[in-house]
Amino acid sequence: MSMLDYTRRDFLKIAGLHASIFAIPGCINAAKRPADATSGEKPNILWITCEDINPYLGCYGDTYAITPNLDKLAREGVLYTNAFATAPVCAPARSCLITGVYATSLGSQHLRSDVRLPKQVKCFPEYLRSAGYYCSNNYKKDYNFTDINVWHESSKTAHWRKRKPGQPFFSVFNFTSTHQGQINGSDEDFFAKYRSKLKAEELHDPAKVPLPPYYPDTPIVRKIWVRYYDLITFMDKQVGDLLGQLEDDGLADNTIVFFFSDHGLGVPRHKRTLYDSGLHVPLIIRFPARYQNIAPVKAGRKTDRMVSFIDFAPTVLSLAGLPIPRHMQGRAFLGGQAGPRRKYVFGAASRVDEVYEMSRCVRDKRYKYIRNYMPHLPYVQPSEYPDRADIMKELRRVVKEGRLTETQKLFWQPTKPLEELYDTQADPHEIRNLADSSGHQRILKRMRKAHRKWMAETRDTGLLPEAQMHILAQGSTPYEIAQPSAKKYRLPCVLLAADLVGKSPEALPKMLELLNVPQPAVRYWAVVAISALNSQAAPAAEKLTELLEDSSPNARFAAAGTLCKLGLCEDALLVLAKGLEDQRETVVLHAAREIQSIGSRARPIAEQIKQAKARCKNPDGSYKNNNHAMFIDWALKYALQNCQR
Repeated sequence: MSMLDYTRRDFLKIAGLHASIFAIPGCINAAKRPADATSGEKPNILWITCEDINPYLGCYGDTYAITPNLDKLAREGVLYTNAFATAPVCAPARSCLITGVYATSLGSQHLRSDVRLPKQVKCFPEYLRSAGYYCSNNYKKDYNFTDINVWHESSKTAHWRKRKPGQPFFSVFNFTSTHQGQINGSDEDFFAKYRSKLKAEELHDPAKVPLPPYYPDTPIVRKIWVRYYDLITFMDKQVGDLLGQLEDDGLADNTIVFFFSDHGLGVPRHKRTLYDSGLHVPLIIRFPARYQNIAPVKAGRKTDRMVSFIDFAPTVLSLAGLPIPRHMQGRAFLGGQAGPRRKYVFGAASRVDEVYEMSRCVRDKRYKYIRNYMPHLPYVQPSEYPDRADIMKELRRVVKEGRLTETQKLFWQPTKPLEELYDTQADPHEIRNLADSSGHQRILKRMRKAHRKWMAETRDTGLLPEAQMHILAQGSTPYEIAQPSAKKYRLPCVLLAADLVGKSPEALPKMLELLNVPQPAVRYWAVVAISALNSQAAPAAEKLTELLEDSSPNARFAAAGTLCKLGLCEDALLVLAKGLEDQRETVVLHAAREIQSIGSRARPIAEQIKQAKARCKNPDGSYKNNNHAMFIDWALKYALQNCQR
């Protein structure tokens, strides 16, 4: 049976329904069954979401947290201990939430991108609207694609109260108060905006804040961590106010309430990473008395069922008694179409802002496996937005002074392991890598196999460098060109090349052989593998020089960057400088980041860098309408700084 789906026969066995039940063609588990089998009413569904937090709540056993409203919600509802985002940053995670399709399948895995959806993939509120639901969003979308007709209203004033009398609703309220951007700035500004709204007994004591072992214990680190706990308490009040509105409107007894965050805490080694600190989220679901028959356990209890963001869209449709489209890759975990428990959840880290990355993970209830496809790069790469934050400045200061413990040094190494394996029960902070442990090889092989199978089944577009993905998808969509029938993306061949990154110089002949493969993504990964050899890549210089005229911008830029690092910059710099003039911003971004990576060797093209940087903005100083312009500007800012060293 596929990990992503299950057949109608499986569902009938699970649900105990008669085999003659009606199913709509093109859908699976399509039996329309309302959540409340006694009244036939469709339930209202309310999503309360917040940003950038792990389960740092009292109801999850955090004795330092002050979260009375969410603790009450957990007493009245069900607390999920194994809920996970599919990406450690917002837009890819939200892309998955709203479609029920992995961002890596849609090509929307890169932060602040703008891909097109294929016709068959719709945002799930569209199905609710067709069934008579009023759908409102207050108000963040950030889906990484242009959405059409998703909501009746998406704004700061969107509310279920604007629906027609008696109309069922699906409403989303997203609280940004816990976003990483709120923890920076002066103490006075933070107090005025947030701490002044809390009572004296609700303020957290810096002396008592629990710090994870991978963080240094300094006054500034404690201050930032306390700010986050204060923000969570502030957000808890917002949740209480919203639930109060639901009570005041007399709707609490007919509304299923979800509470969750979009990914982990907005600090280094949490957000942007595939550790549980980046993916593990709180999830509380409250079922009114009339819907207790579909709750997995009694109110006030916990469930360890593994659920993923990929499951949320089919679950809402199941609760509403609507058919689940075949293209959705998750499985409902509630309602009449609830499927079997999943064994694994999966996650992906790709480009964030101007930083290119490619890591994937798979987790069961105990073990976490991470595969780093760019192990030659550090965990912490230079990046404008996080680098300006107080917490990053403090961490870099401590790193520079050499004051880290051995555990704290792990995240600041110049390279990453090719594979990581953690026992999350014995090692919840994921600091003891078991990938080389002789006693864990059977588990490593099992998790590695699950990871590869998931990438193949979901047609992971992340193996296509971003610019090349968009070039191939011209006139189509990344999702469609990744399907085997399109014959544009030979995933097994690309994966073979990507697997060479991090291998020893003995693999160089194979890398050179793959430079002749017609598929551009294969050539790109072969160049990356050669580049990862550093000075030992010198024997490939002649072949890399030939690639300076490659038809794929990603392949030729990667070749140019590698040649520059080998000291062969003359022709390579011309290729990179010309790349800055391309009309396609995804192409320019790759050239800019490659220039940044070669450091002071880019000095001869400093003027071209300045000109390209100026093109990122409009005459009034604002960025061009595509987010890539801002990321290009950030990469070139670092490149110019390198030139001046």
